[in-house]
Amino acid sequence: MNHDPDTPHTPGLADLGTRLERTNELLRRMLAEVAKTPSTHAIFVDAGYVHAAAGLLVAGTEDRRSFDLDAEGLIEAFIDKARTIFADSRLLRVYWYDGARRRIHTSEQQAIAELPDVKVRLGNLNANNQQKGVDSLIRSDLESLARHRAISDAALIGGDEDLVPAVEAAQGYGARVHLWGIEAAEGRNQAEPLLWEVDSTRTFDLDFCRPYVTRRPVTTYESEGEPPPSRDEVRQLGAQIAATWLGERGADALAELLPGHPYLPGPVDQDLLVEAERRLGRSLRGHAVLRRSLRDGFWQQLQSRL
Repeated sequence: MNHDPDTPHTPGLADLGTRLERTNELLRRMLAEVAKTPSTHAIFVDAGYVHAAAGLLVAGTEDRRSFDLDAEGLIEAFIDKARTIFADSRLLRVYWYDGARRRIHTSEQQAIAELPDVKVRLGNLNANNQQKGVDSLIRSDLESLARHRAISDAALIGGDEDLVPAVEAAQGYGARVHLWGIEAAEGRNQAEPLLWEVDSTRTFDLDFCRPYVTRRPVTTYESEGEPPPSRDEVRQLGAQIAATWLGERGADALAELLPGHPYLPGPVDQDLLVEAERRLGRSLRGHAVLRRSLRDGFWQQLQSRL
């Protein structure tokens, strides 16, 4: 029987079988290509969290100028750990998030930025030495890399609840987010909502952190057998530091401090003490009268600018 050319052709079983075989072959090729493409992971480090948590755990203080952190060694340790956990994955890079005045790299941050496979991203520091903008940088990078399928896994080292949106954004694009933390000296140093949101958690203990944190030695006047400076000398030093502080931070920072007079916020008071000790070359710890004179000189200089 002749086929009417105006009648649509209905494929037979042989035609369907051929088409199915071609489709299966295409799928096999696609799967083979996917199998050849390695998974990729990145490490996101909140440097403020690492300094505070590791410093408190190993050196007993969160004050970054009271101890040295071997950032290069610690970053390499994080990379090695990730290499073990994500065995079939390659490292994209390590992102190191920190704060700096006017987002200008310190010498330490410059050294970290020069490390291979490391990118330093800077937020700002306010008058109280608090980081601003770091969480938003982490979210932006996490979300962008996940959206473009640049990473399949993210190791996030931090503890702030503000990081939850970053985790949710990355997971929304299919990436898995693993929260790494440093053992708390007591209690917890990571927010519970953050712990609940991530795909897995891991904690680095004292033995892991100890090689990378070194407490700086403190020289006292008593140990050197030298008499301490007079109260007037320390008061003048406080005024000099205040002048530098005001020149760097400006009137807005001064306006933030004034309501708290005669008390200084903890971070500012700590900065004042550390800078005074640096200029003196000796410790003022244990000299309560001198520390009061230092604060008096600091305040007197600031109020003279009103």
